[in-house]
Amino acid sequence: MIPVKFDYVHAATVDQAIKLMQDSDGTGKVIAGGHSLLPLMKFRLTEPDVLIDISRIDQLKEVKVEGERLIVGALVTHHDASKHPLIQAHVPLLADTASQIGDLQIRNRGTIGGNLAHADPAADLPAAAFALDAEIIIQGEDGEERMSVDSFIIGPLITMLPENSLVTGVSFSIPPSHAKSVYLKYFHPASGYPVVGVAAMAGTDKAGAIDYIKVALTGVGDVAFRAESVEQTLLGQKPSEKMIREAARLAAEEGEMGSDLFASAEYRENLCKVYTERALRSILL
Repeated sequence: MIPVKFDYVHAATVDQAIKLMQDSDGTGKVIAGGHSLLPLMKFRLTEPDVLIDISRIDQLKEVKVEGERLIVGALVTHHDASKHPLIQAHVPLLADTASQIGDLQIRNRGTIGGNLAHADPAADLPAAAFALDAEIIIQGEDGEERMSVDSFIIGPLITMLPENSLVTGVSFSIPPSHAKSVYLKYFHPASGYPVVGVAAMAGTDKAGAIDYIKVALTGVGDVAFRAESVEQTLLGQKPSEKMIREAARLAAEEGEMGSDLFASAEYRENLCKVYTERALRSILL
């Protein structure tokens, strides 16, 4: 389908983008990669009067370490996130996840900030964001604020992004150096989206007991979630095949399983258990 008529403007700075949103009186939409917004416009699920292109704002493409967190600019593409030396060194889970998003064209144009701001329940990135205790950095009319990812994403395609505000970056916690990580997914054969995606990080102390563990899932319901029951079961234990298998059975406890023509809620629940077990085995055994 063809979208309705709209105006198109470039913003050179964050402040200018916010001003353009204010001037649009709620009818403007920000665009960067466009892979999420343009399909909605073609189906006329959204009909903005003006598109505000922020793709040339260089300050939103920076990656830097601040204390125990890694700040990734909103315009860092999935491809660049998968290859960036700071991301690979400090939060390899993010690099691993970004390398599996969509196809090459999507990875070359799609952005970290746009992906999370779109809040697609079938997206890969929220699993890593939840596991890495991500904070969304937002610039608005009243200055900058940070919001935890679980507070920011509240439903399918629904976020707490204030009006006339812009996601400028994402802050990820840096896991301890001894932690290993992995992102595994069972992808839909037509779309490549995860039917279930599991982001897991874990490390053991000198005695062999698990002293750090984070597990998050995406694709199975309306929002991604942390599998806290799995984490609590394994924390402080020495990993074994039996222990991992028992913990993985709890993988769907904190989430609500969705259902569609491809996979029932029961099937998705089983996939949560299977892929959580596989992820944990790959980093703990």
